[in-house]
Amino acid sequence: MGFDLLNRRFVLHEVREAVRAVGADIVFLQEVMGENAVHKQRHALWPDAPQYEFLAESIWTHNAYGRNSVYPHGHHGNALLSKHAIRTHVNRDVSIQGHEERGLLHCELDVEGEALHAICVHLGLRESHRREQLRLLCEVVANEIPADAPLIVAGDFNDWRGRGHSLVEACGLQEVFKTTTGRLARTFPARWPMLPVDRIYVRNLRFKMPGVLSTRPWSHLSDHAPLTVEVAW
Repeated sequence: MGFDLLNRRFVLHEVREAVRAVGADIVFLQEVMGENAVHKQRHALWPDAPQYEFLAESIWTHNAYGRNSVYPHGHHGNALLSKHAIRTHVNRDVSIQGHEERGLLHCELDVEGEALHAICVHLGLRESHRREQLRLLCEVVANEIPADAPLIVAGDFNDWRGRGHSLVEACGLQEVFKTTTGRLARTFPARWPMLPVDRIYVRNLRFKMPGVLSTRPWSHLSDHAPLTVEVAW
């Protein structure tokens, strides 16, 4: 995160302003850099704080980070920014040995005294890996989240053929775009979205106005177009 879709220009400050303009209560992020010594040396505007703290600043007063990939000069993973208190959070390693590091960041939020569960997802590039990772996701949903609790599962599923969608539906979740428009949202590549790789699933929540942010500035800030939705219960 923090570079344009060609990884040539450092745009983290622009990303922060764009995310603020949306005004979301909860933000799900993937491939957020917790630390990167190489980029810090190369870019004068590289923040001293981790990217998720820089993005959150004073707007989202609560945040959680799940470290997925560690390398000699730093690490990155999933993050969740919230205007509501985060009671607990745990990062589930769903990496397939010898391949890309992937994780499920599960947070329990306090929304006016009620518990809201949120899982930030980043799945693998291979279909066989995604099937196993979705099986693990369904285990978390079934075994660790009360059946009547409101739940949001969102992020990069890398499921461009849509073959994993039925597996998530079998867990009792609804995808907001599929339910509302009859098809999954196209989010990749950001400038000309063709492939439905990103999703928002919910359970025990009402939802309306799902949207794809594929125009400027978003089309020049990332290779994925972000998704938005309003939820209530």
